[in-house]
Amino acid sequence: MSTEIRRSPSPPVATSEPEPPTKSMSAIHLEALPITTSASSSTATSTSTSTSATGSTPDPLVGETFTCDYLVIGSGLAGLLAAVKASEHGDVICITKKTLQDCNTMHAQGGIACVTLPTDTVESHVNDTLRAGAGLCNIEAVEHIARTAPARLEDLIKLGVKFTQRQAVRQGEVEDTECGVSADSYDLGKEGGHSRRRILHAGDITGQEVMRALIEACTGKKNLKILQNHIAVDLISTEKFGWPGQNACVGAYVLERFTNKVHTVLSKYTFLATGGAGKVYLYTSNPDVASGDGIAMAYRVYAEINNMEFYQFHPTCLFHPHAKNFLISEALRGENAKLKIRNATGDLVEFMSQYHPMADLAPRDVVARAIDKELKRTGADCVYLDIRCHTEEFLRARFPNIFNKLLQFGINMAHDLIPVVPAAHYCCGGIRATVAGVTNVKNLYALGECSSTGLHGANRLASNSLLECCVMAHEAVQHTLTASPVVITPPIFSCGPITGPKDLVELIPKWSSGPACDSDEAVVISHNWDEIRRFMWDYVGIFRTTKRLLRAKNRIVLLRKEIEQYYWDFRITPDLVELRNLASIAEMIIDSALKRKESIGLHYNADFPPPEGEIPKGPHWVKNSVLKRARVVHHSYYLSCFLPPGESAISEPTLGDHS
Repeated sequence: MSTEIRRSPSPPVATSEPEPPTKSMSAIHLEALPITTSASSSTATSTSTSTSATGSTPDPLVGETFTCDYLVIGSGLAGLLAAVKASEHGDVICITKKTLQDCNTMHAQGGIACVTLPTDTVESHVNDTLRAGAGLCNIEAVEHIARTAPARLEDLIKLGVKFTQRQAVRQGEVEDTECGVSADSYDLGKEGGHSRRRILHAGDITGQEVMRALIEACTGKKNLKILQNHIAVDLISTEKFGWPGQNACVGAYVLERFTNKVHTVLSKYTFLATGGAGKVYLYTSNPDVASGDGIAMAYRVYAEINNMEFYQFHPTCLFHPHAKNFLISEALRGENAKLKIRNATGDLVEFMSQYHPMADLAPRDVVARAIDKELKRTGADCVYLDIRCHTEEFLRARFPNIFNKLLQFGINMAHDLIPVVPAAHYCCGGIRATVAGVTNVKNLYALGECSSTGLHGANRLASNSLLECCVMAHEAVQHTLTASPVVITPPIFSCGPITGPKDLVELIPKWSSGPACDSDEAVVISHNWDEIRRFMWDYVGIFRTTKRLLRAKNRIVLLRKEIEQYYWDFRITPDLVELRNLASIAEMIIDSALKRKESIGLHYNADFPPPEGEIPKGPHWVKNSVLKRARVVHHSYYLSCFLPPGESAISEPTLGDHS
């Protein structure tokens, strides 16, 4: 008999009121795709709504149960590409918390790093990645991803992605003196940390072009269902219910945004492709959906979480009162744009050569810290990008989206300076996984930004992230085809063998709201959401001190207690789900930062300054900070320890509660 379960505790984020369901996006026609805004209209295998836990009266907030071979949570590059590939081998349900436009991939400007020229080498790409990662990269992961990049880029091209040709941008140029390539080749960009031009791009809207092709690839795939406006609340794991044997993920509870019903989705394999957590900071280049949901959910089912102290701040977000989170691509500096600041006499001067031999093309952590230091030193509100060395014709062709967007704000980049400041951009830590997305929880895969494969180390090299998505999506699906089956043994002796998700329908409890009621204090969510983002920016940002980190720790402990109480008292909403996850992510970042007693890569603590010009080699150098929820009855702890790549965490609980 099917039972029900009351949700388990944790925290969320407040956003603006949800917009009504959207069925179309610019240049992409969704009407022909297997996409819906309601789980109830899906043709996936389902069961009827259950009764409440206290009697036979139906619980209006308990939805249906669906089964599938693959559950994909997230619809950016990693999620959609994995869904397309998995649909060749089984039934797929892909959920996205808002619409298909709302993902980090849609905002990606720069491109995808890949060695394509005879004058470039995989070894050079690997060395650039290792150098940017400050000694914390997993060399095997870096080499595998760089080596398989050409094949994965070919996958995208076959799906219809159109990368910019050289002749479309550099008319009249027959040959590139650096690369020695003809005018009919792909136009290759160069970004910070790269020693060669190797960035394939689609103008400056690479992400949009990739998404266009992927969504079109979904057309006609009858066994692929995409549910928009559905947000995962929690993963379902066997250990959560105390079942013996290896801990395995068997699906997720999913909240339907406009009905507030919580559906149960049971799957053979679960792919987390939920992106990053930029909204944990006050200023970010990320869309509103980036609240760290996948990382927080994975932690709650005992997945290992890696290197959360390394949050990358993009050096150049547009500084304008009416620009919310518009990124100015690093590719501008690859085309010789210079960072400048006004000195005491009001003159514009370059400054990056004082901080790094590569000057404006230094790795992002160096550039972001340099800008932050210059702003604090001078008291200026922003620095400026100067790319007036190029003609308007070239800039319109190479950066059409950025050029037109800046014009809307009264800035002509061919004639005007571009005001910029750093903003939270990319989570280099995440769910510890192999390049195939395999985690320590059976049948749970983590793909893309929510994962931590060791590719990025202490600092991500520009344009490696989309590449990682391509490789991981392919490798994950391939891994499921050969993975050994997990033995699920629920403590019910009369039940038959568990061979797939359909056998779990009567065994997995449905969601229940229990005694929770509708909230009449939504201001609590918005207030806590704003407070977390502000103190994370002030105390746990680009420049950290132990005193600031401890101040942030004290605040997050109190806030998480408030949020947990709110979570139990009131029925869940999308904002509450996000706030729950965001607060958990914030504490993970804080605790990881407190435990690392040196400055390296993206983690800079002024109390532990690195030796001048050297990579720090302190007691925790070349080790990973791993968070893992300890298995303690009636208590929810996690441990924070520092481990070499490949080692598992010890089991004793330390520090705070991230349940």
